[in-house]
Amino acid sequence: MSVLFERMLSRLAGGLQVLPDKPEETPESALRALWHTAAGHPCSAMAAMRRPLPPIEASPVAVAALERLVQRRLTGEPLAYLTGRQSFMGLEMLSAPGALIPRMESELLAGAVIELLQDIPGTPVAVDVCTGSGNVAYAMAWGVPRARVLAADISHEALALAGENGRLLGMDDRVELRQGDLLQPFDEPGLKGRVDLITCIPPYILSAKVAGMAPEIARHEPREAFDGGPLGVTILMRLVEEAPWVLRAGGWLGVEVGKGQGPALARWIGRDGAFDEVRELRDARGVVRALLARHA
Repeated sequence: MSVLFERMLSRLAGGLQVLPDKPEETPESALRALWHTAAGHPCSAMAAMRRPLPPIEASPVAVAALERLVQRRLTGEPLAYLTGRQSFMGLEMLSAPGALIPRMESELLAGAVIELLQDIPGTPVAVDVCTGSGNVAYAMAWGVPRARVLAADISHEALALAGENGRLLGMDDRVELRQGDLLQPFDEPGLKGRVDLITCIPPYILSAKVAGMAPEIARHEPREAFDGGPLGVTILMRLVEEAPWVLRAGGWLGVEVGKGQGPALARWIGRDGAFDEVRELRDARGVVRALLARHA
């Protein structure tokens, strides 16, 4: 490795605070991603680890850009916002401050709902709400090309980013984007009672805990994307109540939940007569991080 690389790596190794919910980031993967970005070829941390480093030492402009990027990362700006890229389910996607950064932990839900869609014959209809950058919606469209995928968000900024991701991925004609609050954009006769799957990565952090969150999240990512209200489940409870009028009989609701929320929410949904089966999806540490509920 070059002297420049070793010097920048030493700076990051000595001062970078890596968050548990972004395990793909290490001092080396962060540096490689910032290096590619400084060279004019931005990519995510995961993609950067697979690509050879372009030579930039002979370019004072690129070297200065790298130094600025490293400093900004050390002061807490998220890597995905600095590079403008984030990997999700193998898709290299755009990332920007208008939407929550896709997390690797959300691939648990995405993988499970793709499997559900694959088992549905014909043209299954999937709706993704709180879509943000569109990561789950595009993952479903990519994993099940015959599916009809619709996605919605209340944020105009998030939807604009989701639209850019559609164009980047060549799937702008595969995911239909709508603006509005939760399931309101799908209040139409052609969809009521006919949707096979609803997915959501909702805000689920208790409002009282937001102030104590890592500054990298609290100061940079949109609060409405992670603040789940006084109990952390405001959006989740609304969705469980509203989903039955959109889902067909036997259709599924798939949601991500916060650590510690899963078992209680599963019991609550199980007592709701609208759903006859609830599955708990656990991560590698055995923690319930997503739920699947089947409409009775």
